Amino acid sequence: MKASDITKVVSRLIEKKLPVFIWGAPGIGKSSVVKQIAKEKALEFFDLRLSLLDPTDLKGIPFFNAETKEGVWAKPSFLPSRPESKGILFLDEINTAPPAVQASAYQLILDRKVGEYELPEGWSVVAAGNRENDRGVVYKMPPPLANRFVHFEMEADFNDWKAWAFKAGIESSIIAYLAYDKSMLFTFDPTSNEKSFATPRSWEYVDTIIKSAIETDLILDSISGAVGREAAVGYLSFKKVMNQLPDFSSILDGSLEATEEEDTRVVMALAIGLVNALLENQSEAAVDNVLKFSLALPGEFAIMLIKDMQQNRIDVEGSGVWGEWVRKFAYLLS
Repeated sequence: MKASDITKVVSRLIEKKLPVFIWGAPGIGKSSVVKQIAKEKALEFFDLRLSLLDPTDLKGIPFFNAETKEGVWAKPSFLPSRPESKGILFLDEINTAPPAVQASAYQLILDRKVGEYELPEGWSVVAAGNRENDRGVVYKMPPPLANRFVHFEMEADFNDWKAWAFKAGIESSIIAYLAYDKSMLFTFDPTSNEKSFATPRSWEYVDTIIKSAIETDLILDSISGAVGREAAVGYLSFKKVMNQLPDFSSILDGSLEATEEEDTRVVMALAIGLVNALLENQSEAAVDNVLKFSLALPGEFAIMLIKDMQQNRIDVEGSGVWGEWVRKFAYLLS
């Protein structure tokens, strides 16, 4: 399932306090999905890494109560405790925890309590982990623990990532390059020994690298360290093409109404760049001028541009040019 579908389903299931497990390769944004759900629902988010715990850390340390003459468990202080609180208890990388620690999580996941501790009523449990065939350090999840979850497998999806990238302000050249070559969004190969490979997470690192003003002679090695050599060379070659782009402001103010550019890489970058420019200036005149400009673009790029504008809630239907645009490209919309 792609991230947007998992978000919709998990959002509903946590309302019913049904434990959910999200499987997926490293770096595709499993934890980001859960954090976003918590943010949208105004819930607290507590990330608990079971791989860093001993069994007694979760269940508590046993001690003798001299007053009651009973053995009791000291509740862990790091778990959510306020009765009125609401949130998501996120058990990340749960299958990297030793079996003894996983076993101590059984009761917490199913019965919402372990030892003397009880998870507050307003909290839900969501877990995530890498798949066994990803060559990570994971333990096979025992069937009794696996049966306590509803399982979903998450996959990298470019359209989902692109929607997020626009909102996150990712460098437009990165979005344009991956729109041009979607295969470079995720290049993880579990049979390879390469330490660097492209994932949605590592492309976010590239965005940070680009914005860090690193010297030109070091930029290739720096990006290679995040996404691998092949992806870094491809991206930087594509970025050079973007030097041919016209000034976006001249399109937004209407002084440039068409381009004769035929290189698909340039047109792709141009469409992505225009969306980013409109996100900074969504005036009616700017939207009108971009729609006029798109009338001169090849149909597939005009469609892509409009879809990206709509996805980013730019009001294209309210433009005075919208009717003309629909009449020209209606045959591509059917």
